[in-house]
Amino acid sequence: MSLRWINSALAFILLSPGAAVHSTEHLLEPSPPTSRQGLPGPAQRPLCPALQRAVENSLGPYTAPWSVSVLDERGQLLADINGWLPRIPASNQKLISSAFALDRLGPDFRLKTELLRHGDGNLEIVGEGDPDLSIAEIQRFIMVALSRGGSRSSTTTGSPLQLMLREEPRARWWPSDWPSVDRSYAYGAPITRLALTSNALQMAVMDPALRLERILSTTVNQQGGSLLLVRVNPEQREAALARARSAEPVVIHRELSAPMHGLLSLANTESHNFTAEVLMREAANNWDVVEASQANTRWLQAQGIPVQGLRIRDGSGLSRGNRATSRTLSSLLWRMAQHPYGAFYQASMAIAGRRGTLWSFQRGTPLTGEFWGKTGTLRGVSSLSGILKTTNGPRYVSIIANGASAPRGVMGDVLLAVQRISRCPSWNAAGKPHDGHG
Repeated sequence: MSLRWINSALAFILLSPGAAVHSTEHLLEPSPPTSRQGLPGPAQRPLCPALQRAVENSLGPYTAPWSVSVLDERGQLLADINGWLPRIPASNQKLISSAFALDRLGPDFRLKTELLRHGDGNLEIVGEGDPDLSIAEIQRFIMVALSRGGSRSSTTTGSPLQLMLREEPRARWWPSDWPSVDRSYAYGAPITRLALTSNALQMAVMDPALRLERILSTTVNQQGGSLLLVRVNPEQREAALARARSAEPVVIHRELSAPMHGLLSLANTESHNFTAEVLMREAANNWDVVEASQANTRWLQAQGIPVQGLRIRDGSGLSRGNRATSRTLSSLLWRMAQHPYGAFYQASMAIAGRRGTLWSFQRGTPLTGEFWGKTGTLRGVSSLSGILKTTNGPRYVSIIANGASAPRGVMGDVLLAVQRISRCPSWNAAGKPHDGHG
């Protein structure tokens, strides 16, 4: 799906009346909170017995497959079922990687694909994984290279146009624990820096580097020339340039992706795996998925978010090695609501009964248009986390089911209960629990 349509829609959402207005300050290095006030600790009990009972009733007698956590606008834990039990989060993992990317890179960040001319005259194409990179854009690189190739231009000298492509080695194209069967589908396409149409057509493009090289060669041939391509490893190339103390290359052509808020919407509204993977790698400034995952974990810890049992194996949630708790996800949602870019984060999510992966969810019920969230689905796994608007303020809800039957209907019942009991009957007029009522 193209990203170009997203910008106008997000601009309307973010600038509409009632949208949050935030400071432009960017929390590049967020300091740990001075206290854990507002974030639930392991020993904290749910503060709303009525909501706790309603959630339990929604789940039924067999709660073992379920984890549910509900926080209020102050970050207080209102209801919790197995909230500290690590589970496979499926695509709710994207809430973690997208928050990391938004904080580190900002809402105006764009992925770049560039044609560079080095001091020795060599031409090189480098990229950052733009999921919307098109054949037309790649063809423009060749036309510019032919016009700027100087003595190397095949159209003027008869010698081949020499061009380097900086690309990750094949061993990094997929996280190691992605199942082989998933890798052949579009949702499991390889993660590369130079990725035409997210390395997917009807199915995954299993050798995207070869596909790119064929398109480049065909384009040069159509102009009456020939092409000599050299594929180079990014880390080895950077090391070689550093050893040679080469001058900074000149950018002679650049193609840009949609801005960050558009990329986030593709990851969270449409659950696009490729985009989520690229965002985590770019936020970490490291395309080794293991090291990028570790950087994402450190970022969560720096935010003061509980990470007990957390295990990050990828940015998209396709790996069944990921683990997260519902308390981690609900706390992340609450924390991002305090972030200067919190409005962008919420705007990137699907909306119940309205758009994205939630367009048909609870349509025609009181949840329509009132719940902004992220779905997740793997075999035997279903998850749903997001922000629920209630008459008594937002509620930050995370629901994860591993091994439950018919989970989507139950999730709707849980959200309806949270919406219905948005003010606990045991609270006083100030909206706080009476002493002695827990």
